[in-house]
Amino acid sequence: MVNQRNYSIEYMRGISMLGVVGIHTGAYSLSNPGINEHLFALLEIVTRFSIPAFFFISAFGLFYTQSLTEAFDYKKFLIKRGRSVVVPYFVWSLLYMCHYAWAAGDPGIWESSAIYEYFLFGLASYQLYFLVILIWFYLLMPLWRLILHQIAGKPLPWLTLLLALQIAFNYYSSYVLAPDTGNLYLDRAIQFRMSFLVLHYAFIFILGAMCALHRRKLAILFRRHHRLILRSFCITLAGMLGFFYYLLYSRNFTLEAAVNTVHQLSPIGVLYAAASAIFWFSLFERSRLTTGLRRILRVLGAYSYPVYLVHPIIMYYLSDLILNLGWVMTVPVTLAFMAATVGISILFGRLVHGLARPFPLLGVLLLGLQPKKT
Repeated sequence: MVNQRNYSIEYMRGISMLGVVGIHTGAYSLSNPGINEHLFALLEIVTRFSIPAFFFISAFGLFYTQSLTEAFDYKKFLIKRGRSVVVPYFVWSLLYMCHYAWAAGDPGIWESSAIYEYFLFGLASYQLYFLVILIWFYLLMPLWRLILHQIAGKPLPWLTLLLALQIAFNYYSSYVLAPDTGNLYLDRAIQFRMSFLVLHYAFIFILGAMCALHRRKLAILFRRHHRLILRSFCITLAGMLGFFYYLLYSRNFTLEAAVNTVHQLSPIGVLYAAASAIFWFSLFERSRLTTGLRRILRVLGAYSYPVYLVHPIIMYYLSDLILNLGWVMTVPVTLAFMAATVGISILFGRLVHGLARPFPLLGVLLLGLQPKKT
C-alpha cells in the first residue's frame, strides 16, 4: 500500500476549488447589465474542467492508496467514506435547508411532500450534487475495480473507447433526453439526472484511477510528451471558448444560455476535462514550483473541502452586502467578491479544524474529520 502523500493531487484540488468558486462567481456577475463577457468566459468556461477534475482527484486518491491485487474490504471502505462524505452531506443539507427557511422566511420547505428529493438529488444547495454523485461512485466501488482489472493491461485502447462512449452518452443526456415518459418518478429521476447519475463522469473517474495505478510509467510519458499534453489542453480550451463566442455573437445566445450549452458534459467539454486533468497533473508532477506558490497551492488544497461546502453561504451574504452598498459587479468588484469568498471560506475551514481538536464531533459532522488519537 502506498502511504506517500501526493502533492500534485493536492495542488490540483486547490486549482479545481478555485474553478468551482469561479463558476459560481460568474453566476453572481450576471446581475450587472453591462457585464464583461470576457471575464464571464474566464469564470464560466475556462473553469469548466473543475468538477470533472474533482472526480479525477477522488479516483486517484482511492486507487493511489490501494492495489487491485490486494483484498478489498467493502464494508470497511463504506464506513470510512460514509464518515468523510455521507455524514457531512446530510449535515450540510440540513444546514442549507434551515438557512433557506430562515433567510427566505419560508418554512414550507419542511412541509413539502417531496422533501426526500432534497437529500436524494442534492437540492439543498447548488453545489451539493457533487457529493451525491461521489457517494454513488463509492457504492459502486466493486464495479470500478472490476473494470480496472479488465483494462489495466491495455489502458490506451480501452480509455479511447470509453472516451467515445462518454461523449455519446453525455450528448444524448444533455441535448436529447427529456422527462416526458409519463411516469412521475421516472420523469423526476430524468429531470435531476445531472445530480446523481455517475455515468456522466465515469470516464474521468476511471482515467484518474488509471493515472494512480500507472503513475511511475506516466512520469516518463509526461516528460516525453509534455508538448503534446500542452497542445491538447490549448486546443480543447480554444474549442470551448470558440463554441461559446460563436453562440454569443453568431447565434445571439444570452450569456446564460451559452454557458448552459457549452458545459463540461458537452462533447468539447468532455475532451477539455480530460485534457485539463492530464495537463494539470503532469504540470505539477514534473515542474518545480517556487516555495511561495507551493504554500499557496497547499493551503488551497488543504481547505478545498470546507471551501466547497460553505462558500455558497459566504457568497449569499457578500452579494447582499454589495447590494446594500449600491455597488455593481464590475470586473474589480467581481474579482474582489471571488477572492473574499475564498479567503473567508478558508478561515472557516481553519476554524473548524481548530475546534475539531477539543470538539472532535464537530469536525466529524461538518467535515468528516477523523478524530485525532491522543
